[in-house]
Amino acid sequence: MFFFFFFSSRRRHTRYISVTGVQTCALPISYTGMSYVTGHAQFAQYLGIYHLAQAGELSVFCAAIAGSGLGFLWYNTYPASIFMGDTGALALGGAIGTVAVFIKKEIILFLVGGIFVAEALSVLIQIISYRFTGKRIFRIAPLHHHFEMCGWAEPKVTVRFWIIAVILVLLSFATLKMR
Repeated sequence: MFFFFFFSSRRRHTRYISVTGVQTCALPISYTGMSYVTGHAQFAQYLGIYHLAQAGELSVFCAAIAGSGLGFLWYNTYPASIFMGDTGALALGGAIGTVAVFIKKEIILFLVGGIFVAEALSVLIQIISYRFTGKRIFRIAPLHHHFEMCGWAEPKVTVRFWIIAVILVLLSFATLKMR
């Protein structure tokens, strides 16, 4: 898998990547564990989940994606020095979505990718609210920019979103036994 990174000195592009960059690692790490558990017969039987014989091989693929995401985050800490374009972001999303379908854990994507869902919903809510009422719910959309407009520093928003991402990953692992 190839990832394309673009150098960018424009800070407005790198803010979103900094805030959601940890999701580049959180999603693959979560699905690495889930694919391993799905592919391991004894774990799958214990958890009462569907066993897919070759799903353990997807763990290696997800670990490779997580490793490349960690490399990206290494150079993307504040202030961000590289920018992942649509080519890399769409490839990551497609890979994670495909793994989710293969191991039959599609619904968990909403939980694990909660930051992405919140960002997208904030934009959707803002547009609907402004079109129908003429009023804005957030100062600016997407959500991380709203927090910046409220006076939070960019690193503070980024780290808090990272903490939320880690909590969502842990919650996704907790759902394995609940089903």
